[in-house]
Amino acid sequence: MRFFCSMTPVKLRQTTPVIRHIAAFCTVFCMTLSPVLGQKKISYSRQEYMIAMRDGIKLYTLVYAPDSLQDQFPILISRGPYGSAHIGKPTGVLAEDGYIWVYQDIRGKHKSEGQYVMNRPVLDKPGNIDESTDTYDTIEWLIHNIKNNNGKAGILGSSYYGWTTLAGSARPHPALKAANPQAAMGDLFLGDDFHHNGAFRLSYALDYTFGEEGSRTDTSFQYDEYDVYTWFLKLGPLSNVNKRYFHNRIPTWNLFMQHPNYDSFWRVRSPLSYMDYPRVATLHTGGVWDPEDLNGPQLMYTEMEKRDSNNKNFICLGPWIHGAWNWDSIWRLDRYVMGSNTSGYFQRNIQKVFFDYWLKGIGDGKFPEATVFQTGSNVWKTYNTWPPKEAVINKIYPAAGGKMSFEKPSVPGKQAYDEYVSDPKKPVPYRPRPIEQTYGPGSRWYLWMLGDQRFVDGRPDVVSWQTDTLTQDMTVTGEIIAHVFASTTGSDADFVVKLIDVYPGHVKDDIKLGGYQFMIASEIFRGRFRKSFSKPEAFTPGKVEEIKIGLHQVDHVFKKGHRIMVQVQSSWFPLIDMNPQKFVPNIYDAKASDYQKATIRIHRSAEFATYLELPQVTK
Repeated sequence: MRFFCSMTPVKLRQTTPVIRHIAAFCTVFCMTLSPVLGQKKISYSRQEYMIAMRDGIKLYTLVYAPDSLQDQFPILISRGPYGSAHIGKPTGVLAEDGYIWVYQDIRGKHKSEGQYVMNRPVLDKPGNIDESTDTYDTIEWLIHNIKNNNGKAGILGSSYYGWTTLAGSARPHPALKAANPQAAMGDLFLGDDFHHNGAFRLSYALDYTFGEEGSRTDTSFQYDEYDVYTWFLKLGPLSNVNKRYFHNRIPTWNLFMQHPNYDSFWRVRSPLSYMDYPRVATLHTGGVWDPEDLNGPQLMYTEMEKRDSNNKNFICLGPWIHGAWNWDSIWRLDRYVMGSNTSGYFQRNIQKVFFDYWLKGIGDGKFPEATVFQTGSNVWKTYNTWPPKEAVINKIYPAAGGKMSFEKPSVPGKQAYDEYVSDPKKPVPYRPRPIEQTYGPGSRWYLWMLGDQRFVDGRPDVVSWQTDTLTQDMTVTGEIIAHVFASTTGSDADFVVKLIDVYPGHVKDDIKLGGYQFMIASEIFRGRFRKSFSKPEAFTPGKVEEIKIGLHQVDHVFKKGHRIMVQVQSSWFPLIDMNPQKFVPNIYDAKASDYQKATIRIHRSAEFATYLELPQVTK
């Protein structure tokens, strides 16, 4: 849930943790786009307050208010754990229009009083204190104490600030009219930050929990290896983290170790438990290559849409990594060229229009349900429903000889399969080595989802299939779902599935793109949870079982001359902890002797036909 924005669209600057988060937070609101010609310049004055909450705890709050005494302005709020005191005066599209900007340190962080609790759950209990009540109390104070406000407030922010935006709008103050949660985490066991489908996000979780709970301000864990792939291999079982390094000092890490399954601890902390419907206008914003909170915007939009009776629930998905929609300009990421300034488009044509209507009464209020940047074609698309209801599901199947086919296999029985040996001592890296510390010097963390997948080409523990060269464009719009029929010689296993756009061997306009294996969608599933996330179940060795894996929502054009590839593997290290491949009740208590090799078979027969659902809009 950390969030770093560079002011350059191609190269990510590296900074110390504290400065990095300050820079990131500033760009949550202070988007340095050039002002519109002819717009009135607005100057801002800075004030700092300690605002008392209902239990007497005071929270540090920085306010930038327009100097104009002739107008009234809405209030825009952002609340988070990374420090607000060093944020400069707002600039950019929204700032030029005039808002009262409010930045607040949440409880127990930086200059605010109280105890910090990571992702403090929203509980509807008398006397409960949470991010919802603190947001309510803050707005109540601002409405009555900050001059020249128009009585309306909005809330927005990215990453952790995106989650506090969700939580703050869960039980809103009457003055809160609009929320823009950006990269807001969804369920932390099912699909964001710390777990994906029950698989533990090891390196990220260690870095993040230590960074937030190692001290009151941000800090960094000190590795004695530059390549953390090597460090985590040497670490061995996860119990060694506390034995050797944390010594039970990091509360959230301890809770991870104590709750290996989807129990009440996880349910009560999930926004699914308290974001019942959009009580204020809500614009969910996310990036399709976000390595931290890709799932949250999609999940929360989908769930809240089920109960959106007042048409206040909207989504925007763009070609972005974590937080890149807030950059002043972004035309490309890594090798991918977008063809336009996509962050500028979002800020001016989507975000500004949204807040102008709900907080200032400007515009007609006719918003598309979904605004999505279609990769491959590089055009913005709008949809009346998301994913589009009119999409037709095409199925694509692995076949013999490493081929992919749109025809279901006809081979009978269990004899058609591809197999590999998954070895816990030699796990598949999730990005090319050396793998730098998540937020360390030179880290490529933010861009790894755009990485060329040829770095695992030829590994015996990765299986690949691909279509023949496409003779026409093929557009996939909606949620990709993989149905993997697999068996193992072990009693537990993980499954990673990747959908890849394979470029032609020679690309005239950019020779470096020749043969590029561009990962369009991917996900992992911890096999023990194939029937229930609450009650894990061992595999019977040799028995074929179906594992259903959602690869999230995309809108992508596989261009003529390209090929479609699917890869499957059983480790993604050290992004994900290594599955022992021997079933144990709590993986986090596994011993070194529990980690065993296993032979995995991915079946492709008529009876057990592994396939991917590719939704297509034919209109």
